[in-house]
Amino acid sequence: MKQLLIKLPLVILLINSVITSQQKGIKQMSKQGLEVATLGGGCFWCVEAVFERVDGVVDVISGYAGGHKKNPTYNDVTKGDTGHAEVCQISFDPNQISYEGILEIFWQAHDPTTLNRQGNDYGSQYRSAIYFHDKEQKIVAEESIKQASKSFKDPLTTELKALDKFYLAEVYHQDYFENNPNVPYCTFVIAPKLDKLKKKGTIWNE
Repeated sequence: MKQLLIKLPLVILLINSVITSQQKGIKQMSKQGLEVATLGGGCFWCVEAVFERVDGVVDVISGYAGGHKKNPTYNDVTKGDTGHAEVCQISFDPNQISYEGILEIFWQAHDPTTLNRQGNDYGSQYRSAIYFHDKEQKIVAEESIKQASKSFKDPLTTELKALDKFYLAEVYHQDYFENNPNVPYCTFVIAPKLDKLKKKGTIWNE
């Protein structure tokens, strides 16, 4: 009986080890075959909150792109002289949603006709932008811009160019809306936007 009690923790440890290995394997497998879109549509807190509620989207990461300064910080970018825009990298399963589908939601999630501005957020860091990862994405984006322009009264100001470098934003910016739902910006800006998109069926309702 004493030997059984000694061996029991070892058995439990082995079982937990197997389960953990299986979970890691599933996580690694889930990342295979995914595609990535890099988009700027104003404050990345908003863009992130929207795409985290889209079927087929696996992960959304906030960061900076499109500028010239290496390893920019949030404080650097908010000064408006780094050339960077606040963007999100959206990892998605192309078997569930296409890059074209991602862009269709992108047009609904922000106003691409306002230059360097989204609502009360002013500055080049809030510009509308599509940073394509390859030639295929460029072609799809060009056609998407052409089609989207028919839906807006004013000309689109969306920047379209190849992604040079993506810089990850600080940890406190990641999953911002989920972690800070009662912050005034989340309550008065992000939440109403999500409600609007939910009513249209653009994103899923929690």
